[in-house]
Amino acid sequence: MNVLVILGHPRKDSYCGALAKEYIRGAEESGAKVESLILTDMQFDINVVVPSPQHQYMESDLIRAKELILWSDHLVFIYPTWWGNIPALLKAFLDRIFIPGFAFRELQFDTYDKLLSPRTAQIITTMDTPLLIYRFLNAAPGTNALAGSTLKFCGISPVRTLHLSPIKHSSQEKKQQWLRKVYLKGKALESGVLTPWEKFKRKVNPWIKAIRLQFYPMTFFAYSAGAFAASKFNQGFDVAVFLLGYLLLFLLEVIVVFNNEYHDKETDKLNKSYSIFSGGSRVLVEGLISDESIHKAAKNLSLVSFVMALVVAYLSASPFLITLSLISVLFMLAISYTAPPLKLSYNGLGEITVGFTHSFAMILSGFVFQGGGMGEGFPWLLGVPLFLSILPAIIMAGIPDYFADKQVGKGTLAVYMGKERAAYLAVFFVFFSFFSTIILKESGYLNEAYGNVIYLAFIHASLLVKMLCKFIRKEVKPERIDGIMIVSLLYIMWFAMIPFTKLM
Repeated sequence: MNVLVILGHPRKDSYCGALAKEYIRGAEESGAKVESLILTDMQFDINVVVPSPQHQYMESDLIRAKELILWSDHLVFIYPTWWGNIPALLKAFLDRIFIPGFAFRELQFDTYDKLLSPRTAQIITTMDTPLLIYRFLNAAPGTNALAGSTLKFCGISPVRTLHLSPIKHSSQEKKQQWLRKVYLKGKALESGVLTPWEKFKRKVNPWIKAIRLQFYPMTFFAYSAGAFAASKFNQGFDVAVFLLGYLLLFLLEVIVVFNNEYHDKETDKLNKSYSIFSGGSRVLVEGLISDESIHKAAKNLSLVSFVMALVVAYLSASPFLITLSLISVLFMLAISYTAPPLKLSYNGLGEITVGFTHSFAMILSGFVFQGGGMGEGFPWLLGVPLFLSILPAIIMAGIPDYFADKQVGKGTLAVYMGKERAAYLAVFFVFFSFFSTIILKESGYLNEAYGNVIYLAFIHASLLVKMLCKFIRKEVKPERIDGIMIVSLLYIMWFAMIPFTKLM
């Protein structure tokens, strides 16, 4: 481990200086390679005198400091807390060093690339303020600012903190105990900085991010509505088949999402307008997971899903071949969204594919797994409103990705039609989804599935149309449309959750 100890006290012969020496002694005994920066010995302008700090002349001492930070795995800040905060010298160092392009990079107005990840840090600070007052009454302003607003913001995590107080009235014996404690902190590096739980989270969190769990509730409600509908027709409900069936569909969706990450990497790399709603999870772009690992995971999950498909088809009340054929067609259609040779999302068919797989296919799966017939009209009619309500969100999801998709030749409807005409199409499907539902309800086909509560969706539809029209009227179209995406995705839930609750 490469360790950089930064002494932020303006006096080298201070107690903080003694703490730094003890930490260095312990770290070296742990086997770590240790370098140090004594800020009071460094020569640099303490003020940022240009509008952007990255454009200011960089003194040789600061250049060396940047090189040491990049060399390090673990940063240790040792300083006194004065007036609840870090010393002016340390603050000046941070102002000059932790600058855009080195410590972080602004990607969007609210998104930053954390350039100093995956380093870790230790803060050791002395103070006279009693710890209870500093932590609970004053809310630990100095360490919170350094740990949260600076270090973690730049990707340095976890950040350990050690507060030593009160210094002024402590005995020499107590000070010696603290020196010993800091020495042991350095010595403890022989077993690493991360706890087993933190190591586990570092491995698991990127995969959770890659799965993109925010999009799964809709498919659960659609699948459940289909299953409950079949139980009313067939007077029976198999809980085991229901749970196994949903687990299978969940795994299939994970495989599709991983596959999309793999094949969409080039457009995701170019995308500067991404959000949690579009542009992928970015685990490949950010290097959190390798291309090979996510491709291998998709293959392994495919084998597991194949076995599960056989089990679900065997346990299902519907004929084995019909159930297995439905699962196979659903999987092949979903995987072809980005996978060759079809690459449907690159040929103007991506929106329809997503709409179909998340509406008709989910409802039919729940229906057939519980013994319903593929030829029965109810699940198909139940899928119509959901399919139409999904299209506005999927169409508008192509707006933030427009420039990146256009560069790589991904033929979304936004790319083919342009942003404005795509928004007009989204408005059409908002109205069409609502009024088609009312027609099917009043005709008696879906009255049981929706009831009169569906009329409330008109308020939501009106709000969404208003937002879309406002977008259309803008001469310069915004690259991020998070508000529209949230409202359009929530709009879908009317057509998924109401049947779910009515058919339970």
